[in-house]
Amino acid sequence: MKKNQKKKSSVILRVTIFAVSVCMIISLCGLWRELIIGQNSLARLEQIKAEKISQIESLTALLESGNENEIIEKAARERLGFVYADEQVYVDISGN
Repeated sequence: MKKNQKKKSSVILRVTIFAVSVCMIISLCGLWRELIIGQNSLARLEQIKAEKISQIESLTALLESGNENEIIEKAARERLGFVYADEQVYVDISGN
């Protein structure tokens, strides 16, 4: 009788350990996926940061040059789309 109970408890223990192991593996896979997504978003954010730093450096160089007319002209061209009267502007509508 005791031998039968030991076998039953041993089987139950093994099944329990197997179930816990499977749950842990599934949880580990989910965490690994989240880690990869986080690393990708970090890389994107670092790229955006580098772009912003280069923009700031170029604007700082413009400010240090002391030529306010260049700053005003650049802002008018980029933000407002202004052009000189004798300029021709071509717009690429192909989407490339």
